[in-house]
Amino acid sequence: MRIAQLSAESGVPIPTIKFYLRERLLPQGEQTSATRAEYGPSHLRRLRLIRALLEVGRLPVATIRKITEAVDDDETDVHEMLGTAHYALSPAPEPAPDDEDWRDARVMVDRLVADLGWDRVRHDAPTRDELAQALVTLRRLDMPATRDDLLLHARVADALVKEHDIKKIPFDAPRDTAVEALVICQVLYGKAFDALRRLAQESESARLFDALPAPGDAGKGPSEAE
Repeated sequence: MRIAQLSAESGVPIPTIKFYLRERLLPQGEQTSATRAEYGPSHLRRLRLIRALLEVGRLPVATIRKITEAVDDDETDVHEMLGTAHYALSPAPEPAPDDEDWRDARVMVDRLVADLGWDRVRHDAPTRDELAQALVTLRRLDMPATRDDLLLHARVADALVKEHDIKKIPFDAPRDTAVEALVICQVLYGKAFDALRRLAQESESARLFDALPAPGDAGKGPSEAE
């Protein structure tokens, strides 16, 4: 297909496609003449991935290029390829090894990961530092997280990944399709889980305080019911 058809089928404007080509996010088409190139299904898949990384993952172009390079490198195995995208979606805070609270939190995280049997998680995984920073913040807000607190959350996360998330990734599909599925699942299902948790919190609070909606208010939000 010509670039105009690629634009029409993908919904991506031609100038944007040309930008992706210049930035090496999108592979060049097959040159059929000095001024004409042909594009195929792989280019449509790559445009879907780029849009997911830009619009869902909110990643900068330089980071997207790193991910697409991993996708295109057949020497990079699937685990490493997905890990490149996974780490890009959750950049870690800067470690603070001189901070005693941070050191204690990182030790707690490492012990928890080991106790859960997640021993294949890399020691330098940014998510370890991300969790450690959250623990530091909780402690400084006088709401320190205990090991049991973390275990409860970890078991829910483990079940979600095994029973849902990992099954959403089509490992037998082209590599860029697998990365696209990872991005969408991690970001959007993550937001859905957060929203469900808040709904559950509102429901449980209403149950504890016997707060029932007034007649005729069923289905209305708090602001509508006032």
